[in-house]
Amino acid sequence: MKQRIIMLRLMFIVYLYVLIRIILFKFHVINMTYLLQQLKLVWINPERIIWRMKQGNLVPFEEISTSLQALSSHGMINLVGNVAIFIPFGILQGLMRANNKISLMEVLIRSFGASLCLECAQAIFSIGSFDVDDLILNTSGGVIGFLAFSMYNKFMRTEPYPIQTRTDLI
Repeated sequence: MKQRIIMLRLMFIVYLYVLIRIILFKFHVINMTYLLQQLKLVWINPERIIWRMKQGNLVPFEEISTSLQALSSHGMINLVGNVAIFIPFGILQGLMRANNKISLMEVLIRSFGASLCLECAQAIFSIGSFDVDDLILNTSGGVIGFLAFSMYNKFMRTEPYPIQTRTDLI
């Protein structure tokens, strides 16, 4: 049991590392000198964060509807990718708290919180733009992952043999 918990925590840490690499650094090298320089600029001038956030999308569903109307491959990859990248977050939340039970609302709040941290980090470090639609899509992904985990968990508990044939009808 203890090994399972350690393994799940390790998986979660690796997942968070990959999530940060993808969302913040777009698979590029993490340049600590640049990040410290950006942090210093924000420390000296905190209004810079507000300015950076205003440069992004603060209107809910604006980018989502634009992507759906244009139906470009880039837009669809962005929509699906923002949901898909957080599905493991919801699954891992369920797995790590399987014995203690975690509610859908807790997963929603945690998914939103993690996404909000990443979106704010983009504004703070000037390595992307804040997008409220990313918050919506990422949070949805976390919830979908948790719901998939919950349904799988429930199905596996209630029906040990998922495919049953009724021979008494023949």
